[in-house]
Amino acid sequence: MNRTAFATLAAASLLAAAPAFAIETVDQQAAAPDVAGRAGATAVEDVIVTANRSAQPIERVGASVTVLTQAAIEARQTPAVVELLAQTPGVSFTRNGGPGTSTTLRIRGAEGHHTVVLIDGVKLNDPSSTQGGFNFGNLLVGDTARIEVLRGAQSTLWGSQAIGGVVNIVTVEPTEALQGSLNAEAGARGTTYFRGGIGGANERLSWRLAASRYDTDGYSSFAAGKEDDGYSNTGLSGRLNVKVTDAVSLDLRSVWSSGHHDFDAWNGDSRDYGKTQELVAYAGLNFDLLNGRFRNRIGYAHTDTDRRNFNPDNTVQTLTFDAEGQNRRWEYQGAFAVTEALNATFGIEHEKSEMKTRSPGDWNPNPAFGRGEAELNSAYAQIQWTVLDGLTLTGGLRYDDHAQYGDNLLGQVAAAWALNDGDTIVRASWGQGFRAPGLYELYSEYGNADLQPEEVDSWEIGVEQRLFDRAVVSATYFQRESDNEIDYANCLPGDSHPICGQPFGGYYQNIQKAEAKGVELIGRVDVTERLNLSANYTWAQAKNAAGANDGKLLRRRPEHMANFAADYEWALGLKTGLSVRYVGESFDDLANTVKVDAYTLVDIRASYPIDDHLEVYGRIENAFDEEYQTVMGYGTAGRGVFGGVRVRF
Repeated sequence: MNRTAFATLAAASLLAAAPAFAIETVDQQAAAPDVAGRAGATAVEDVIVTANRSAQPIERVGASVTVLTQAAIEARQTPAVVELLAQTPGVSFTRNGGPGTSTTLRIRGAEGHHTVVLIDGVKLNDPSSTQGGFNFGNLLVGDTARIEVLRGAQSTLWGSQAIGGVVNIVTVEPTEALQGSLNAEAGARGTTYFRGGIGGANERLSWRLAASRYDTDGYSSFAAGKEDDGYSNTGLSGRLNVKVTDAVSLDLRSVWSSGHHDFDAWNGDSRDYGKTQELVAYAGLNFDLLNGRFRNRIGYAHTDTDRRNFNPDNTVQTLTFDAEGQNRRWEYQGAFAVTEALNATFGIEHEKSEMKTRSPGDWNPNPAFGRGEAELNSAYAQIQWTVLDGLTLTGGLRYDDHAQYGDNLLGQVAAAWALNDGDTIVRASWGQGFRAPGLYELYSEYGNADLQPEEVDSWEIGVEQRLFDRAVVSATYFQRESDNEIDYANCLPGDSHPICGQPFGGYYQNIQKAEAKGVELIGRVDVTERLNLSANYTWAQAKNAAGANDGKLLRRRPEHMANFAADYEWALGLKTGLSVRYVGESFDDLANTVKVDAYTLVDIRASYPIDDHLEVYGRIENAFDEEYQTVMGYGTAGRGVFGGVRVRF
């Protein structure tokens, strides 16, 4: 099906609900779901926000989504968000060394820059990074209360970069007049991690402040290196919600982090280090009309990422990389409950992105910045209609007007059918993706002004079954086709690009047509009230579909991944757990000649509540000291023992 026809199908899905406006009696008590970005939108575990940009019961969501609650996050004890996400279906990551180094997350074999990352609904992707993706290396758990992972093309609601999926991180929101938390842990490789927060809420005011500090001596980023590469990170966050009236409220939120990481040269130990500062700020006005049936949000979001690398051994210029990316977004979003069965979500956005980047050094101490900017105006609309008891249909359209690449129309349709009193849920979705080339791809020293946008079509179908009120199993098949994928490629003889006169020259090109397909299997069972087991397995075959590497697997995409976890609560209150993660072999190059071996990691954990306010915990990471790599030539952590305390008041 071509893209125009599919967008037309999505439009038809929207229009199919139109008769309901005329023939159904509007229930004056129906309330619109909370729109994404509003405080209080994720208070219930089985309510999903990210999939439809508004709070919806999970049985009405047609896309594949995984939720990590605060309890699940604390149970796993993992400080790095990317390692938490890797325990969910379809997710893999690669890291160029230890904590803080460049870390790429991939969902269902999509490119790393095809995933949109949000904190409280604010997009984090850095316009100055290679291909505009988000570096998970600096993202720690901090004050996180919930993470939603949405898999599959979601550009209709979340914009051009959401081709592979969406990761939405929600920070803690207070629920009592005064409450606070403090976590402290220490362990292997000189690692310490402290984080705490305090806040409160009443009928009119809700606030929270949080801070964190992470330090580690680390290990060598170069796999065969002898010296350790350390990492430190300081984080601050705050949020304030003021309820002006029963129908009007003001949201203010901000997250800031500053990281310092050591890293090695590609061929051995070095004293290189990098500094990264990231700022996320949001201000929003929420107002409800028609007795809560029409909920609205007007917001401004600002993100700023500043990255610099240094080599102290250089004699002329120690600065080796200098980049800054900014994103400013104005947006309006509304959610209207037409009836109890029919909801509409819609919005408009104006986004301006800017970046500057350069790579100085002894050979060129003060080069000019490569600079670029882009403006994007967007409008989207989605209808969610419960046609009959248990059957929910969703259809949406997005219109983008890109300053350089013109107009584009995208569509998405989905269905969720809850049968047998909700014990069986069948889900299906079909969506389009469109991504304009990023600013780094266009305007950096490796840029190419002739790049064309990437286009994606994807679909999935799955079934979830509850068994005996104790178990849940699900199976999902997915498929994705991508055209004009952008990747870095070396120069060919006779190439006129300016960089091709330099050694090891290369630049960004539309070189890939890619295909991905796979299966996700998920299971969870409460064996007893004390013993819980969960597991997931993903087969994801992502490969080139054109050119010299036609039929070859995309690099750093394992075909097979699996996770298993067992948790047991003893009668005396002690909780123990085991996690096993298997990652199959992959290839480090497009020609599939350099193999990265499969590996299995085992983690063991325990926690014990001293009383209602104090808990002690500990874990052993990589318990069997597995030697492995995620990227050929880069080091990974061996066995590590960690322990800590949690205080709640």
